[in-house]
Amino acid sequence: MYKVYPARMLPEEVWGLPLHPLVIHAVVVLVPLVSLGALAMVLRPRFSKRFGVLFVVGAILAALTSIMAKQSGEVLARSRPVSGDHVQAGDVVPFPVAALAVALTVFWLFDRGVPGNRSRPLWLTGLGLVVLILAVVATVVVVRAGHTGALSVWD
Repeated sequence: MYKVYPARMLPEEVWGLPLHPLVIHAVVVLVPLVSLGALAMVLRPRFSKRFGVLFVVGAILAALTSIMAKQSGEVLARSRPVSGDHVQAGDVVPFPVAALAVALTVFWLFDRGVPGNRSRPLWLTGLGLVVLILAVVATVVVVRAGHTGALSVWD
């Protein structure tokens, strides 16, 4: 057992279902998809200009749902046992996911301004590398939190 801090004003259930498992599925789907989209955006400037807005919106939604997942998990932990490993892993998730959302948004906004007949400036290429590192970190952190959560529920 692990002591959790009281969460903000989130219900434990929605339509009779626990909110936490519903919200975490959004995070588990969005973060890897956004990470793959970020990879394509960094490697293919035309892809970034054409589809970048979709992945930026997805990244922002992933950041918001990761925060909501953390808070709904705190609410759920009041009534059900949870492992300390899962709580610690879940506490970390919103930070790299939010950082990915911010970095990807900045990258996309500046990348849109580069004319099609020019290459990206070096600093934007460097920011693209930062975006890719954050995408890997966010995906790994989400997988770790999901794995420890699954072990907590099914062991």
